[in-house]
Amino acid sequence: MERKGTFDVPPSCGCCGGFGGGAFRGVMDRRQFLAAAGTVAFAGAGLGAAGEEPARTSPSARHRRPARRELVVQPVFQCDIYERKPATSWRVTGAIQNETELREEEGRIRRDLADLAAKAGFSLKILPLVTVRTVEQAAAITKTAYDVMLIFAARRNLPVLEALAAPSPSPDQAPGSAPDRWVLMFVRHRSGPLYYMYIGSHTHFLRKRRDEMGQPNMDVRDIVVDDLGEILWRLRSLYAVKDARGKRIVAIGGPGGWGAEGAEAPDRARSVWNLDIRDVPYPQLEERLRKAYRDEALVARCRDEAEAYLRDGGVTLETERPFFDKAFVLCEVFRDLLDEAEADAITVNNCMSTIMPISGTTACLPLTLLNDDGFLAFCESDFVAIPAGILLNGISGTPVFLCNPSLPHRGVVTVSHCTAPRRMDGRTLDAARILTHYESDFGAAPKVEMRKGQAITAIDPDFSMRRWLGFEAEILDTPFFPICRTQLDLGIRGDWERLADEIRGFHWIVAYGKHLREVGYAVRKAGLEWFGIA
Repeated sequence: MERKGTFDVPPSCGCCGGFGGGAFRGVMDRRQFLAAAGTVAFAGAGLGAAGEEPARTSPSARHRRPARRELVVQPVFQCDIYERKPATSWRVTGAIQNETELREEEGRIRRDLADLAAKAGFSLKILPLVTVRTVEQAAAITKTAYDVMLIFAARRNLPVLEALAAPSPSPDQAPGSAPDRWVLMFVRHRSGPLYYMYIGSHTHFLRKRRDEMGQPNMDVRDIVVDDLGEILWRLRSLYAVKDARGKRIVAIGGPGGWGAEGAEAPDRARSVWNLDIRDVPYPQLEERLRKAYRDEALVARCRDEAEAYLRDGGVTLETERPFFDKAFVLCEVFRDLLDEAEADAITVNNCMSTIMPISGTTACLPLTLLNDDGFLAFCESDFVAIPAGILLNGISGTPVFLCNPSLPHRGVVTVSHCTAPRRMDGRTLDAARILTHYESDFGAAPKVEMRKGQAITAIDPDFSMRRWLGFEAEILDTPFFPICRTQLDLGIRGDWERLADEIRGFHWIVAYGKHLREVGYAVRKAGLEWFGIA
C-alpha cells in the first residue's frame, strides 16, 4: 500500500546508523529503498556480537498477557405450579405438577449448568439460578447485570416469558446499535420432564399466534431443545461478539482500509464494533526504535531470543541474519506499545515501504510472534477485515490468518500472505521457513507450513460492513508460488461456483477448525447480514 504525503525523519545518530535526514517519500525505487533500510544498524553489542549471552527471559514474563472479557449468563427457570380446579381445564400440557418436582428440576438444571461451565473453554461466568413465577419477578431480574439470559421455559406463561425476553440494553449500549444483551431459551423434550414450551415456543412465543414473527431480538436460532451443547456453541458466539465490541487495538501508522471504500472502514468498525483504535504515528515508532537500538541489554536479549527461536526446531532461516534478528527488536517495541495501551491487538499500516526503512526489517515476523503468543496482530491496518479477525479469534480460541484470496476454480482457491501465525491450533508450532517479504525481497517473513488435511473456516467481509460471507474448506497443499510467502491451496466444502459469485471485499480471515455455524450466529447478533456457503 502506498503511503501518501511525507514525514520527517530526524538526522541519523551514530549508534543507529544512517537513515539520512529530510523526508521519506511514499514511493522510492527498490535500490533507494534497500540502501536506506540496509543502513539501520544495532547499537553497542549489536545483534550477532560475540560475548557472553545473558540468561534468556520469555517475552511473556516481561510483558502483559492478552486479557479477554468474560461472558456473564443469568439462568432463569420459568415455572409455576397449577392449582387444581374441578370441572375445568386447570393445567396446560407439560410435566412438573408439584413443588417437589419443581425442586427436583431446579437441581437438574444446576447440574446441567455446572457441566456447561466445565466444558466451556472460554471465559464464562454463570450466575446462580433464579426461579421466576410472576411478571414482577421477571422484570426485576432484567434489571441485574448479565450478558445473556438463559431461560429454562417450562410453562406457557407468555406475560412472564415476554417480560424476561424484553429488549433490555446495558446502560452503555450506543443508541441504534445492535443489542449487547441477548436471550436464549432451553426447552426439554427427552432430556428431563417435558416443558410445555417445547410445543408452544414457535406458535405462542415467537409468532404470537400469528404467521409473522413477533418477538423482538429473538428467532428460532435462539431456542434449543434438549442439547446443552447447542447452548454452549451459541454462548461461544455471543462471547466472541462481546469480546470484539470495544476491542482496543494499536494502529501503527493509523487505521486504514483496503479497496475503493476502505477509507470509511475505520469509522464503520468504530460504529458497528465500537473499536477503540489507538493511533501510533510512524515518527513515534522511529524514535522508539532508535531508543531500543541504543539499549545494549535489550539488543542482547533480543539476539538471545532470536537464537533460541532457531534452536527450538521447525524453523529454517533463508534470509539474512540481521533481518531476522532485528525482527525481535521490532517485536519488543510492539510489545511495549501493547503494554502501554493495555491492548491485546495491534496492526501496522503501510507495512511495506514505510516501516522497512525505519526498522531495517519487516513487520511480518514480529506479527507472527505476537499471534503465536496469544495476541491479535494484523498487517495492512485493514479495518474492512480486522473486525472479522477479532470475531473469528474469539469463536475459535486460536490465532487467525489474514490473507489474500485468488479466484475459486474447480473447488479450489489459493490464499496467501507474508505474515501468518505458526500456532494455528493455539498449541503446536507449525514448521516455517523464514524468507524475505516477497514484494520487497527484504526483511524476515515466515512461510508457515500449515497442516495438509486440516479443516479451516474462512470469512470474507464486504467493504461496506453490511454482509459477511463464510465457508469451510480443507488445506490441500502449501505450495511455493511467486506470491506472498505463506500459501494455502484450499479445497472448498460446498458450492464453489456460488462462492465465486458471492465474493465481496478483498482480505479473508482463516482459522483452523469448523466454526461456520458459530460465525453465522455471531454475525447476525452483531447486526450484519450473513451468507454461508454450503
